Amino acid sequence: MKHQEKPPEENLTKLMEFVLLGFTDVPHLQWLLFGLFLVIYIIILISNAIIFLITKLDPALQTPMYYFISNFSFLEICYASVTLPRMLINLCTQKRTISFVACATQMCCFLVLAATECFLLAVMAYDRYVAICNPLHYPLIMKHKMCIQLVAGSWISGIPVQIGQTFQIFSLPFCGSNLINHFFCDIPPILKLACGDTFVNEMMVSTVAVLFVTVPFLLILVSYGKLISTILKLSSATSRTRAFSTCSSHLMVVVLFFGSGMITYLRPRTSHSAGTDKVLSLFYTIVTPVFNPMIYSLRNKDVLRALRKLLCK
Repeated sequence: MKHQEKPPEENLTKLMEFVLLGFTDVPHLQWLLFGLFLVIYIIILISNAIIFLITKLDPALQTPMYYFISNFSFLEICYASVTLPRMLINLCTQKRTISFVACATQMCCFLVLAATECFLLAVMAYDRYVAICNPLHYPLIMKHKMCIQLVAGSWISGIPVQIGQTFQIFSLPFCGSNLINHFFCDIPPILKLACGDTFVNEMMVSTVAVLFVTVPFLLILVSYGKLISTILKLSSATSRTRAFSTCSSHLMVVVLFFGSGMITYLRPRTSHSAGTDKVLSLFYTIVTPVFNPMIYSLRNKDVLRALRKLLCK
């Protein structure tokens, strides 16, 4: 927690823009990183766009599970597009400046979409819980209207809170360095640049992280705990193996996404390291959007069948 007097106005006017340092600590790898992240971004766009398209076009995939997956795929495209294009431009042009407003906008969009992903993953876990644990009531519970409400709630719930949090952070005085030691405008590196008292902001970040990250994560764990309990009661060994394979894959992505997010936003500010923050951010901004299509959909026989049918037309 820092206590400093409000800096003079002339110092504040210098921070009308920030500089995203990104991966400047490895200058000899700039073009390699550009090529790598470009390929990753293309994979994210194509794989998620394919899943979104086939879940909309194939009549056999008009079920609640695939309705959630199609929304999830669209979300992943938006989520990756908030950070990756800017990072690619910075790597390519070496012009790393970002305006104050653009930085705030990027942070707000990122936080809103991250909150949406947390809620949507919890909704998808609940859908699988109802389908496996209460199969007879599944059509009654997961009606189309209910699915729309769950998805709409996931998209909308985080908007007012994250706009408020972004406004609060960027209302702080910035009077020192304008160098953000990160590849996008994330909360921890921005708070490091503030020269006012950031205690309230840090408490706000922790509170929001508990509500938007920890609570959905615990709901997912409870859902999968009940799922596993039900799977163990299945008489067929083949059914148990298939179900466990699916659940373990889903849980791996959930732990990767939520784990890296919770470590980033819930650990004490004094333990933050720029290098560690970048690595953790790569997991929840790039790695999970790449693997999610493969784990949630492309390993699914129904999706693969629909894809083959689409390609054969």
